[in-house]
Amino acid sequence: MQIAQILFNIDSGQIALPEFQRGYVWSRAQVRGLMESLYRGHPVGSLLVWTTSSSEASVRGDQPPAPGVVNLLLDGQQRITSLYGIIRGRPPEFFDGHEGAFLDLYFHLDDELFEFYGPVKMRQDPKWVSVTKIMQDGLGALPKEILEGENFQAYAMRIGDINMIQKRDLHIDVVAGHDKTVDVVVDIFNRVNSGGTKLSKGDLALAKLCAEWPEARSEMRTRLHKWQQAGFHFKLDWLLRVTNAILTGEARFTALANISPDEARDGLQRAEKYVDHLLNLVGARLGLDHDRVLGSRYAFPLLARYLNERGLKNLSPQDSDQMLYWYIHTMLWGHYAGSTETTLNQDLEAIESPEHGVTGLIKILRRSRTDLRLRSEDFFGWSRGARFYPFLYMLTRMNHLRDWLTGIELNNMLLGKLASLQLHHIFPKAKLYNAHRYGAEADYIRPEVNALANFTFLTQDSNLTIRDREPAEYFAEIAERDPRLLEEHCIPMDRDLWEIPRYLDFLRARRELLAEAGNRLLDGLFQGDVGPLDTEEDVPSSAQVGVVDPSDAEPVPGSIDTDEERQILRDLNDWVSDHGLARGELEYELADEHSGQPLAVLDLAWPEGLQPGLTQPVALLLDETADAEKAANTAGFLFFTHEADLRQHVEAIERGPAPEEG
Repeated sequence: MQIAQILFNIDSGQIALPEFQRGYVWSRAQVRGLMESLYRGHPVGSLLVWTTSSSEASVRGDQPPAPGVVNLLLDGQQRITSLYGIIRGRPPEFFDGHEGAFLDLYFHLDDELFEFYGPVKMRQDPKWVSVTKIMQDGLGALPKEILEGENFQAYAMRIGDINMIQKRDLHIDVVAGHDKTVDVVVDIFNRVNSGGTKLSKGDLALAKLCAEWPEARSEMRTRLHKWQQAGFHFKLDWLLRVTNAILTGEARFTALANISPDEARDGLQRAEKYVDHLLNLVGARLGLDHDRVLGSRYAFPLLARYLNERGLKNLSPQDSDQMLYWYIHTMLWGHYAGSTETTLNQDLEAIESPEHGVTGLIKILRRSRTDLRLRSEDFFGWSRGARFYPFLYMLTRMNHLRDWLTGIELNNMLLGKLASLQLHHIFPKAKLYNAHRYGAEADYIRPEVNALANFTFLTQDSNLTIRDREPAEYFAEIAERDPRLLEEHCIPMDRDLWEIPRYLDFLRARRELLAEAGNRLLDGLFQGDVGPLDTEEDVPSSAQVGVVDPSDAEPVPGSIDTDEERQILRDLNDWVSDHGLARGELEYELADEHSGQPLAVLDLAWPEGLQPGLTQPVALLLDETADAEKAANTAGFLFFTHEADLRQHVEAIERGPAPEEG
């Protein structure tokens, strides 16, 4: 079938995309490679469609399928979506992805090259012509100076060759028959795409759900977008797991197999209500009011199930606080950092007992530690990637800490250009890295400089005002004005510890104060009794718990050291996204799959690959230790230590052959 006819059939609803297909994942270079192959007459592969009844078809997008039968595209989505976007100048109705991957493709009349628009390179060169305009206007896409130029005939032939791409025939294989259920077709899809994008368990569950409730995916994305606008970024699989837990009390997606469309709609509505409630609760009660400090998002399916079974109206303030107590501990100890599905299923079973509920969950956590009291060594971490970083923010908010210079209570809603909260290094980094100049025996190393106990939060204005002043100097001024401003931030009031040579002693003293403040806060949340752990079976040994002397503790390797480094990573993330690839995760915590213990913090990581499901996990580690590199390598990450190398890797992916697609 000619490409032009395929696009017409898409517009008329005769060809559509099944709901279980993932979104568009191609990069710009793959699109460019497709056009170069078509232009030069190279083979680009066949298509595979599933012919089924329109009344039974579950399709992507708002456009209904044509009456009678519809051809659902199983293999060829990436190619056809790219061609549709280039020829029509807009994505098809079923599109879900980054349209910048195929818009603004240009062709050079002399060099016969396809490239995406670059103003510096193309603005003054009329021989760069929009491919979309060529497809739509033919020779009318050429500027006057080209039409009247001496090479017009050669250029006209090249324009004609591009236009003829629309008449190129693509072979179409067909899957049909009454025995071809969604399950059978999904299996065919995965076999055909053995080298490409396989469907996850969540994709398969959603595919089956969408077969009976076509709007399921768009309804879920509407909720995700609402939370994203509020500053919380969740994935579709996560929301599906919350819904699954509410409806079935199970973590495994297979439990959704017998859920009807009406039950699924109701479950999603309840999921939205409970997630809203939980976000409001952790924001108002704990001060965790944005995505960076949320933590433990896989506690939400469990909590949503608990709220569903208990009923919001039957929930007392003490019940809510005990829920938060448990939630905080799951965040601090990485309860869901390992085998999430197995752990979640165990927890879901634990809350089914009416007499236990959340207290039963707390007992489970206690079995992995001697108790749930915080110790000073728990604050031994460093960098904003440490699990206790959100807890430090929570202490700031829940204890109503005040800004050191203005005395205003710190929160994330302060008005004014310089009133936003910023992380403040109590001892300035520049002086710690050159500590020998200030009487210390040696300069401090990065894990010491960026120690969690050297962090607090201030307004941006105060942070800029204090700048690189030594604590011995600016602490004295604050203490003279109001010593409580320092004490509430857990600053040791022994002035000898404010000197740079005593920095490590300061950290030890402040860790003790942070642990005390944290325990007071947690005790205030949990006013109940889960019973003593007085049996030999219940009480783990110190070795099992991992209690260590702070001086012997090994910090988790990896961190983003400076604001400049953070900006480099953000810019690189934007650049990768602009090339049609997935966005990475800043300060990604790499955890042991079984124990949940943190292994390293990766500066910027793509745990599912730059093209999710198509490429291996990738990470960028800037100026990190060999331990961080070893952890990334052991976990199967392809890692780079220089920004330029990662950029070259992205460009190599784009230049390479297009993977088999889904």
